[in-house]
Order: sequence, then C-alpha cells, then structure tokens
Amino acid sequence: MVMRNPMTRVSRRGRVTIAVLVVVFLLFTLFDRVVGAWADYLWFSEVKYPQVFTGVLTTRIWMFLIFGVAVGLVIASNLYLAYRTRPLLRPHSAEQHALDRYRLFLLPHMTGWIILVAGLIGLFSGLSAQGHWQEWMLFSNSTPFGQTDPQFHVDLSFYVFEYPFWRYLLGVAFTAVVFSLIGALALHYLFGGVRLQGAGERMTAAARAHLTSLVAVFVLLKAAAYFLDRRGLLLDKFPTQELYGAGYTNVNALLPAKEILAWISIVVAIAILVFSNAFMRNLVWPGMALGLLALSAVAVGGIYPAAVQSFTVKPSQLQKESLYFQRAIDATREAYGLRDVKIQPYAGDNTNPPSSLVDGKDATVNNIRLLDPAVVGDTYTQQQQVRGFYEFNPKLDIDRYTINGKTQDYVVGVREIRYDQLQQNNWQNRHSVYTHGYGFVAAPANQVVCSGQPFYVSGFLSEASKPDNKAGERCSSDVDEIPVQRPQIYYGEQTGDVYAIVGKSKPGDRNAEFDRPTGGNGNEDQYSTYDGSGGVAVNNFWRRLLYAAYFRETNFLLSGVLNDQSKVLYVRDPETRVRNVAPFLTLDSDPYPAVVDGKILWIIDGYTTSATYPYAQKLDWNTAIQDSSTAGRVFPEPRQDVNYLRNSVKATVDAYTGEVNLYAFDESDPVLKTWNKAFGGKLVKPRSAISQSLMDHLRYPEDQFKVQRDLLSRFHVTTPEGFFSGQDFWEVPKDPANSTADQPPYYLVAQLPGQESARFQLTAAVAPRKRGNLAALMSASYVDGKPTFTVLELPANTATPGPNQIHSGMTSIADARRDLTQFASQNSDVIYGNLLSLPVGNGMLYVEPIYLRTKNDKAFPQLQKVLVAYGTTYKAYADSLESGLEQLVKQVTGQAPVPPTDNNQNGDPGQTGNQPSTPQVQEAIAAMNKAIADLKAAQQSGDFDAYGKALKALQDAIGRYEDAVKAAGATPTAGASPSATASAGASPSVSPQPSSG
Repeated sequence: MVMRNPMTRVSRRGRVTIAVLVVVFLLFTLFDRVVGAWADYLWFSEVKYPQVFTGVLTTRIWMFLIFGVAVGLVIASNLYLAYRTRPLLRPHSAEQHALDRYRLFLLPHMTGWIILVAGLIGLFSGLSAQGHWQEWMLFSNSTPFGQTDPQFHVDLSFYVFEYPFWRYLLGVAFTAVVFSLIGALALHYLFGGVRLQGAGERMTAAARAHLTSLVAVFVLLKAAAYFLDRRGLLLDKFPTQELYGAGYTNVNALLPAKEILAWISIVVAIAILVFSNAFMRNLVWPGMALGLLALSAVAVGGIYPAAVQSFTVKPSQLQKESLYFQRAIDATREAYGLRDVKIQPYAGDNTNPPSSLVDGKDATVNNIRLLDPAVVGDTYTQQQQVRGFYEFNPKLDIDRYTINGKTQDYVVGVREIRYDQLQQNNWQNRHSVYTHGYGFVAAPANQVVCSGQPFYVSGFLSEASKPDNKAGERCSSDVDEIPVQRPQIYYGEQTGDVYAIVGKSKPGDRNAEFDRPTGGNGNEDQYSTYDGSGGVAVNNFWRRLLYAAYFRETNFLLSGVLNDQSKVLYVRDPETRVRNVAPFLTLDSDPYPAVVDGKILWIIDGYTTSATYPYAQKLDWNTAIQDSSTAGRVFPEPRQDVNYLRNSVKATVDAYTGEVNLYAFDESDPVLKTWNKAFGGKLVKPRSAISQSLMDHLRYPEDQFKVQRDLLSRFHVTTPEGFFSGQDFWEVPKDPANSTADQPPYYLVAQLPGQESARFQLTAAVAPRKRGNLAALMSASYVDGKPTFTVLELPANTATPGPNQIHSGMTSIADARRDLTQFASQNSDVIYGNLLSLPVGNGMLYVEPIYLRTKNDKAFPQLQKVLVAYGTTYKAYADSLESGLEQLVKQVTGQAPVPPTDNNQNGDPGQTGNQPSTPQVQEAIAAMNKAIADLKAAQQSGDFDAYGKALKALQDAIGRYEDAVKAAGATPTAGASPSATASAGASPSVSPQPSSG
C-alpha cells in the first residue's frame, strides 16, 4: 500500500494530462481535417463527382476501422491471454525479485495498458491500411482480362487486381502475429511464465502452448507466402537479362523449391504444436523443426537455384531461356499496346534532292514545322501579353485546325495571369479583380513573318494589340480565324493554388473583374463578371466561416468583396482537377488547350497502369518520359513502377466553367472497367459521348509515345535469338540542342510513306545502339479514331545520318559557322529548334530552324536562319525554308555549289573551309560511308564473302573520291586507307573525310 498511493496520484495526474492533450489534438488536427473534408465535399459536388469523394472516404474509413480493430483485437487477445495464464505462484529468485517493481507498476491498470498498447498498434495499422484503398477497390471489383498467364494459365486479373491485395493482407497478418508474439513473450516473462533462472521448468505449460501456437501460426503464414511467391515469380527479373518474368531457373528450380518449402512449413507448424504440447512437451524438437525449415530455405530456395543458374543455364543460356525470352517479348508488347505496331522497310537510299521539295505537291514538305513550341513561348509572351502580368506557358502546344478548307498544325497557347507580376499584389486584386486570363492565341507552325515572328491568327485582345505590319508585310491575320465564345481563362495551368471570388450582388452593379485591356490607356480597360456554372457559393456566414478556415484567410469574414451571389473558384489547375476526380489515373504531363465548338477546353490524356502484369517489362514512369522538353518542367518524383499501360481516358476541363468530363477512349481496358465499376459505373462516359468536334482535336499522347518509343528500341526485335544478341537494338538519340537529354518527339502534319494522305501525327527518330546514324522513324496517330503506330525501318547497313550527325554536318557549313560565331560575339543567344527528320522522296530531308535572342530582359526568340540537308551530301544554310530547299534542288543539278564546310570545329584533322565540295566529291563520300557500313555489318555477321565485296567497294569509292578531289583542283586528304577507316568504328560523317557508319 505504501507504494500504490503515489502511483495512484500519478495516474490521476496522467489522466488529466492525457485529456488535455486529446483536446488539443482534436482542435488542431481533427478540426482541420473536418474543415478540409467539408470543403472537398463541396468541391466534388460542384464538379458533379460526389461519388468519388464519398467512395474514397468511406473505403478509407472502413479500411482504417476493419484493419485497425482486427490487428488491435488480435494483439489485445494475445496480451490478455498471456496475462490470464500467468502462474499464481512464482519461484523465489533474484530474477523474479527484480521484476516485482514492474509488475507492481502494471498490475493496478493491466487492462488499460493492454488496451493502450493494442490500440496504438491498431491505430498505426489502420492508418497504414487506409492508404491501400486502391488495392481493395481493385480487389473487390476485379474484371476478367480474358487472357491467362503462360505458366499457371490463370486469368491476368489475378495478378493485376488480386495479387497486390493478397500480398498486403499477408503482410498485415505477419505484423499482427509478430507483435502478438513479442508482446506475449514479454508478459509471460514478466509474470513468471518464462524464466531464465531458478529451478524447475523454464516455461509453464500455458506459456509454452501459447507461444508455440503463435510460432506455428507464423510458420503457416510463411507457407502461404511461399504459395503466393510462386505466382510472384512471374513478376521477377531475369538474373542475367534486362527482362522480367520467370526464366528457366525460376520455373525449373525456384518454382518447385517454393512449393517444397511451403509443404515443409506446414509440416514444421504441425510438428511445433504436436511436439511442444502433446508428446515431448519441450522445445528441442520444435527447435530442430525450425532449424530444418531454415536449412531448407537456404539449400532448396537458395543454393539449388543458384547451382542451376550457374551450371545449367549460364553455359547455354539462349537454348535454355528461349521460351521465356519469347514470353517476356510477347507480354511486353501486349501490355504496352505494341502488339499491332506495323514495321515497314524504308530504303531511304535516294541521296539526290527531288523536285518535290519545291513544286508544292508534297504534303510533308508543305507542312514542315518551323515554330518550335518549346522555344517560342517567350515570343508569344512578349508579343501578346500587352500587360506585364500576362504570360503564356513556357512550353506551348501543337494542335491542328482546318481553316478555309486547309488542315495544318498550329502552335497554340492561352494568355493567363501570372499573379506574382501584379503591380499591386494585394488580397483583393489577387482574388477578386484579376481573376482570369484572356484569349486563345494560335499561329501556323510552318509560317514566320516580319523578321522571324509567328503569324498570329487568333486571341487578339483588341485591334491595338495586333503586331504592327512591317514594310507592307502582314504580321497577323485581319480577323480572328479561330473564334471563341468565352475567351476568359478562369481555369488554367498558371493559376496554381490561387482561388478567385466572383459574382456581383445585383445585375446592375458595377463589374469588378478585370477582363482585358482594350487600348493603350488604362481607362479603356474592360471589366466583366463571371456568370459560368463553376464555383462554390459563399452566400452565407457558415460558408464564409468554412472558407476562412480552409484558406486561413479572415477576409472571407471581413471583406466587403463578398455578397449574396458570390462564389469561390478553387482547384483551378486542369491537371489537378482531373487528378482529384480520377485519382486512379496517371496523367500525361502535357495538357493542351483546344477550341471545341467555340469553347476553350483543356484536353488531358489519362492512363490506366499496373505494375503486376506477368512477364511484362517494368520501368519507372517518371524516368521514361524525361527528355529535353521536360527537363525544366517536371520535378523529380518518387519512382512509379509500371508494366502495363493503356491510354484509356480522354479528359476535358472547360477553361471558363471548370466542368470536368471523363471519356472512355479504350473501352476494352479491364483496368478502366474495374475502376468505373468501383465508383458506381457512371464515373466515365462512354466513347460514343465524344463529339466529332472533340475527336478532331484528340492527339496521340506524348508520354505514352515516349514510353513506347523507349520499349520499341528493344522490343521491335521479336525473336529470342535477336533479343539475346542485342545487335539490332536501337536507342533514342540525344537532342542536338541539348546533349544531356533525349531528343523529344514532335507533332506535325505529314504524309509519310505508306500513308494515303497527310495526317496529324507524333514522330521521332531512333539510332542504332551506340551508333549515331539513323535506324528508324516512328510515327503514331489516330486514323478514324483508332490509334496506329508505324515504324519506318532503314536497312541495317545504312549510312543515313542521325540527328546529331546531321546537326554537326549542317552547322559545319562555313557560312553557318561564321554567322553563328558572329551572333554569339554580338551578345545574342543562338537557340536551335526541333531538328526534323522527314522521309521525303525515298530519302531523308532534315530541317533545323535557328532562333536568335539578344541578351536583355525584353528580348524574345526570333527565327533568323534555317538549316536544311538531304541525305549525306546536300546541305544548305538559308534565310528561309523555301530558299534552303531551292538551294538543295539546284545543288543536285549543278546550278548551285554544295556549300563548303569547316570541320575544324569537330576536331577533324586536315580539313579546312577550302576543301572542295562538288557533287562528285559528296557522292564519293556517300559511297565510302555506305561501304564502311557494309564492312562493319559483314564483320559482325562473320560473312567473309560480304566482307570482301565491301572492302573492294570501299577501295573503289576511295579511288573515286581522290579522282573527284583532283578534278576539283585540290589535293586529297591523307588517312583514307581502307584498313584505317574500317577499323575506326566511328559514326557516319557528312564531312568530306570518310568515317565509318
């Protein structure tokens, strides 16, 4: 009693302290969460997707309660059982005397301590469980794929929808058993059921039965894990190849090993229970059983598979793994939508520029894109902003429009407000005056005017805002050629987390929202009032109090800006709006605006993904979509593993009302069907709801194309033998304008070989791995609303230059080199635009615009020069695209000389700008490069007959080169011996000195 009273007094104080802490916790945590939940519900109701909010919230709550209570009950039951089965009499020993103080502390409130410990573990288990709501929704709404895996012949829905949840459920069970075992062991030890000292048994019968039962349950869970691991092997990685799935060792060694270990675990669990409690009643035999399980796991699950891999697979890997290579290839092509990719050969062997470059009959040439959307964003901002607070996205977008019967691609953007540039950036201006941007601005992608500026055709703020004509040349269209009913941009990419308060009390009240400037004088500014359907009403005290707490802004209660008709617009970024409405989608990183039926809509591509598609290649999504166009825009994000991808949803956000619509674009996707079912079946509208006017502006998504391009660089090889050798693998070339990042794909209107007419498509060039020449061109587009993916594959022995090689060759033109050096010395930045690789006239045409920007705050890029090339021989540096193409055609007929090159900038010895560059010289160089490529191909294949022919062709080409140079009145350069050149292994060159392909 002397010791109990102080403990009682401390306990009472503790109860008061706990009560105070709980109150503080509720005030600062739960209140904030309730406010956030209420505001979120109102937002979801405004966008007409309340089922998403309620569905996710109720699922998370039930997951929290079920798993938290279940884990807590399991642990509490075991702790209580350990307490109830404690021995009434304990032997006298120093150990037991030392534990008396702890028993005296716990015994008065033992039930409370059990509830506290179990409750804390249950709380954290529940918090963890509610984060797995997506796995439960997929599990409970699973939709069959109608396809089975090649090993167990189980429907793929098990792996995509069920396997992750079973794995999580097993993890929860392990957690509950482990904590129960630790807690029970601690209590049994504390109350004398388990003893380390003293005479007699070290463990009471009750403690032994309890603890061995928990160990047996743990071992049974391990058996279940082994059985589940068998399926998980189909998601494993090959030990020696960059492939995923179960290989030879997994199937023939590890798979049976897992099953053996599972049965051994079951036997061990039974042995633990029987020998510990029924027969021998000691821990010797159970300990031996556990040792047997551990030894089996090492021998059967580790040593044996390693031996099979080392002594059976490694000596003849191709023969042993061919079947599994094929499985991985087929599964990857199916999982990423590559099964129907059409690969067609493209000779590309014409090196003479055709007359179609200048006769206006080639659809590809007529639509060559000069404006680079990643460059001219600053140009749009400087020329179209009028006021300093307007801004365009630094990276503009490409879309196509049909104007006056002609369809072509346009560089488009919307004029938004940059809030940090407001001169008076106070609360009222920020949230109730400057509430929106204005205008959809577009310019043809293939046209520049007025000293290198875009030719604007829409989005004018007023007549005064149009660029001034120069020397009689029109710098913009006279009328708005893409008319918009509601040009105000209330929802855009630049709004960030800025909310807007809109609405006026009576129709006759003064408009308070700045709409647009209509002249040079500030008094001519036009004001307006929002009358769209977007926003949440804040027309009473309780709503204002809610948003004052939500935004932590007292002006909601104090400011006279709000009235009975006020609404608050928040979550105004289109991407965030779609992500909130469809949290299961992975969104494309480049939303783009489009005018559809007179409305400005943001169009966002949504992907359904999975990381558990058997045998499919796994990649990190955020790494796969990186290139030079995203380097400055996408922040580093956590790894997101993906091995299944479908562009299943097209989402739109109205720039005026904020209305969000989700359309099923791939209605056959089981993942989309499952998610739609999880949210009541009406979350996503059917594909038939997509209007034709919207369909006309849908484009093949860029992020999906990047992922598919990366995969096709290897998985265009469809045979195990070819994949194993890796000789035909490709790679994405580096951007010539940014050597540290991959070259981005580019949208354009073109008619590629095999296409019946010009179409809007996304294209990219790829190069052979570790070589710089061109291997293939990839193109993706929609034909009659269906995605098509085509690869134009050049011959393996081609000497056709790749993007970086042709960039080096074009910039080595003597005049270009001189001008570029002069531009840099005149305090100007030289900016290279997209280098386009275009298949024209059975050859390759290359176009690269050059922009200049002076180094001052108000400068913007202007297109000043254009580099063009055809094949390896003919190049031009001109003021315009038309002039450059004319030069190419004249060069082949001898009407114009091939421009001399300055190769010293590339470190090529013995070359100067005076090196002759006649058509005969260039043709000889092309022949040498082709012969060198043939020579290398023959070396790799071991074809000695082809090697001899290629060597003879190289010798003949070198002879023609020497004769051509002599005929031009110069001395041939040294070092062009066949042996030296053939062994160099460099990339094909467009310079007068031959190099290998």
